[in-house]
Amino acid sequence: MIANHIIWKLSLVLDLPTFTNKLEIYSDGNKQYIAALLYHFKKDCLIYGQLIKVVRNKKLFAKYKRKIFGNPDYDDIETVNIESYNGVLRERIGCLVRKTKCFSKKRSMLEKHLNIFQAYNNTIKNYDGKTPLMKEELTDKKWCWNDIFNFR
Repeated sequence: MIANHIIWKLSLVLDLPTFTNKLEIYSDGNKQYIAALLYHFKKDCLIYGQLIKVVRNKKLFAKYKRKIFGNPDYDDIETVNIESYNGVLRERIGCLVRKTKCFSKKRSMLEKHLNIFQAYNNTIKNYDGKTPLMKEELTDKKWCWNDIFNFR
């Protein structure tokens, strides 16, 4: 189950949510996310909503929002950020392009490719003069490839 794997990976990098510091998360209408979230986190520590898109004749016909856990603000239930990031990944990593001859023969190689992209995106690429690591105050400088490859 892919959703369980995604939420498991997420649980490895996040601080454990609490009743006072809840994890706020939004997704599409995939029901697998509900079970995966409940498996890895306590329901009372979650704010979760789904954005369901209705497609007819290959065109977006309608979309509606559902509150699943907690009391998310309907205006916050959106998936545009992750959809945008997925688009960036498809632009920059050839094996993620739809309908391509360039594909990863091994899952481990795809994961390594994604790790390299993530390292670049978080430490080198500037967004408004700062990298994501700088915005989170985890570093005070923009890194270079040499910093990444020599990091211990």
